[in-house]
Amino acid sequence: MEKYLKDLFANQQYDKNNFFLIAGPCVVESEELVMEVADKVAAICKKLAIPYVFKASYRKANRTSGSSFTGIGDLAALALLKKVGEKYKLPTTSDIHAHEEAALAAGYVDILQIPAFLCRQTDLLLAAAETGKIVNVKKGQFVSGPSMKFAVEKIKNAGNEKVMLTERGNTFGYQDMVIDYRNIPLMKEHKVPVIMDCTHSLQQPNQTSGVTGGNPQLIETIAKAAIATGADGLFIETHPNPSVAKSDGANMLRLDLLEPLLEKLVRLRAAVM
Repeated sequence: MEKYLKDLFANQQYDKNNFFLIAGPCVVESEELVMEVADKVAAICKKLAIPYVFKASYRKANRTSGSSFTGIGDLAALALLKKVGEKYKLPTTSDIHAHEEAALAAGYVDILQIPAFLCRQTDLLLAAAETGKIVNVKKGQFVSGPSMKFAVEKIKNAGNEKVMLTERGNTFGYQDMVIDYRNIPLMKEHKVPVIMDCTHSLQQPNQTSGVTGGNPQLIETIAKAAIATGADGLFIETHPNPSVAKSDGANMLRLDLLEPLLEKLVRLRAAVM
């Protein structure tokens, strides 16, 4: 594990052979939600010796419909992310969508996530790099794993070696995603940790209803394949009741299903190490 990840997880007791987990609700909906998810996932990860990063978007800038929920307010949501990190002694992450957001978010979270649609946005990558935070770049739905070397180079050339890449599938037609698992070993050739986004890769975007669909029943399949092909980490959005979630409910994992899934994945990881 890279030194910056060891530093990130310094407050946690974990099995060094395990994958790490980035998990939480899609967006900060309320204090009650983020605290409930953080409390339960942190306890599961401690039990299974999995290093854990809490994730929630402080604002959703990329929505199909203009009437969709975008957040409770930037500063209020960022403050809750910081509160989660301090209360549970967890690293936290959220996505940013414009270069001016980088410095703001960096004051509250440990990892800055670059959305897939923006993985080639040079000013955004440079602004994230200049904060000195870990930068997790999601691979665009329109690019290959090998081509992500350019995102890595932009960040490292800005003086920041703390880079991660996340696979989240490629656009297949207009309303579906497909995963090419060759991208996991190919992106590892860039000498950075590689993560599999097990929930967004199951999206069915561009629905005429204005709400993105999904196939959450396949999350286990995606996660198992990712572990088998060498992913260093897993990204899983989870919610106590996805049917009432204010964003991406159609592809989130129900919170009570997370522990049995992680138990299987820990056993699989041990088998393929």
